[in-house]
Amino acid sequence: MTEEPVLPPGASPDTPVFVISIAAQLAGMHAQTLRSYDRMGLVTPGRSPGGGRRYSARDIALLKEVQRLSQEEGVNLAGIKRIIELEQLVDELKAKIEELTKEVVAARAAAEQAAAAVHASYRRDLVPVDRSQALVVWRPPRRPQRG
Repeated sequence: MTEEPVLPPGASPDTPVFVISIAAQLAGMHAQTLRSYDRMGLVTPGRSPGGGRRYSARDIALLKEVQRLSQEEGVNLAGIKRIIELEQLVDELKAKIEELTKEVVAARAAAEQAAAAVHASYRRDLVPVDRSQALVVWRPPRRPQRG
């Protein structure tokens, strides 16, 4: 079993740092397989200024997942590509939900503050009346006398 790649200082899992030969070794595949997966759009590595492929730790994890799906689950490459696309969509939607949830929480807090400010501005000598419970006395209008 291959170990997790060690990243250089300051690199994130998305930083493209591994040349194709190292990435192939870390993923347990042949370099030609990585080139083929790149052409198919399964894994899209970064590029160096000279055009060489540079793989990130996340790319290597994805290569391992492609290999697992293919070998252990029997999924063909077109199916794997669709699975990857759907997983990316799910991740994007989760991020959007998180963003919108934060916006809703902020909007609720702002509304509560605004309501508290309005409530604080009420005059204390005025009392709200529930008109559905009010008693109304009706008197017919007086008719002018003719005479």
